[in-house]
Amino acid sequence: MTEVNEKQNLLMDSDKYFKALLEIIGSVPSRKRTISIETDERDKNFRDVIMHLYEWHAMLERWYREGMDGDVPSMPAPGYKWSTIKLLNKKTWENYQDITLNQALKKLKLSHDRVMDLIKSHSNEEIMTKKYYKWTKTSNLYSYFAANTSKHYVWAINKCEAIAEYIHHEMNKEKVF
Repeated sequence: MTEVNEKQNLLMDSDKYFKALLEIIGSVPSRKRTISIETDERDKNFRDVIMHLYEWHAMLERWYREGMDGDVPSMPAPGYKWSTIKLLNKKTWENYQDITLNQALKKLKLSHDRVMDLIKSHSNEEIMTKKYYKWTKTSNLYSYFAANTSKHYVWAINKCEAIAEYIHHEMNKEKVF
């Protein structure tokens, strides 16, 4: 039996959490999936969470493409610094308020597949070795990939569980009356 390496674990965890996220959304009847919860937080519905993930996939793909082309990617995004990440996330949220959940899910599934293909295209050594690529500076590809896949999916699962719980609770209140 061969030993599972970090790359394989990253791929397995990313797929497992991605499927779990889709299952949570799927647990809500389709006609109720667009309901927004009452919260002061940025993400109020499934679409908000999904588009947040999609946009971070897109940023990762840009960093990767620019970095592999020998450029220094603007991280997290042009005009933003890590210290202004809340502003970037708010801008992302604003940009996607007119998209439907079905469109969002299609976009996310495609971007997830593209990122998984990027991970698959590298050896475990390339993914795990710090400073292997100049653009990752003192880090490794793993930290970028994991932050935008498996770890981000865990965050999204928690958000979507809360949204689903709220919707199920509201549906149960409707049945009482």
